[in-house]
Amino acid sequence: MNRRKGMNKIFLLGIITLFLISNAKAQESVCDCPGQKNIATGTFYFAWGYNKDYYSKSDIYFSNSGSDNYDFTLHDLKAKDRTGFRDILRTDLTIPQYVYRIGYYFNNKKNIGIEINFDHSKYVMINNQTAYLTGQIHGTRYAMDTLVSPSFLKFEHTNGANFLMFNAIKRQTLLKTKNKKHWLSAVVKAGPGVVIPKTDVSLFGVRLDNRFHIAGYIVGADIGIRYDFFNYWFFESSVKGSFANYTNVLTVGTGKANHHFYTFQAIASLGFSLPVKHKKNADK
Repeated sequence: MNRRKGMNKIFLLGIITLFLISNAKAQESVCDCPGQKNIATGTFYFAWGYNKDYYSKSDIYFSNSGSDNYDFTLHDLKAKDRTGFRDILRTDLTIPQYVYRIGYYFNNKKNIGIEINFDHSKYVMINNQTAYLTGQIHGTRYAMDTLVSPSFLKFEHTNGANFLMFNAIKRQTLLKTKNKKHWLSAVVKAGPGVVIPKTDVSLFGVRLDNRFHIAGYIVGADIGIRYDFFNYWFFESSVKGSFANYTNVLTVGTGKANHHFYTFQAIASLGFSLPVKHKKNADK
């Protein structure tokens, strides 16, 4: 855990340093040379923020064809998130449900672009709820309401349900000052991706905090408001709806699980933009 925290801090420091250096170089590259002018042809950006999540009910199917023989489904299980917002300043910026975005707008209008979109979201099955159980466990078949206590099952994607998406972006200006230092716009994003969970599961009293792995896919879209200020900085607030399908979740031993759910997210992030420019002869 200490190594993970250290790596996360190094990652954040590296991102901040990279953008500060890039910003300085961008300023140095602006030349007042006679006969030349700088033309913006696109914009890279990076944003960091946090999210609040809501999940639909989910049927979770567990199977193991090995010595610990079972093949059963728990129906309509409820789950919640674990925001961890209290830890933002107290311990580690990456402990809460964070998000980051790396994107590129193709032209100087900044109205069409692409984005790598990562949400570190936590999925926590609610303990001690009653669910309908169907299937067989150790050779005995069941079709009954069951109390899902931690001694039977505890199921969490708490080192991340982890949504990695590749989005197309469309942006529409709402308001902009003449000097372009303040810019309010609506942003719509949509695309597919993969889920990369690290599942902490206890089943029949045996616990395993699994490894990260690609376990399925996700599709979704979000709509939000973006406020750009002083040319380089921006704040973005959005809501996002997605369908996530975990087709290959690692559990205990050689066991597997699968489930799918819909999720609704509220997201806020702060970002930095870096225009890409080239020199062009003014008389052309």
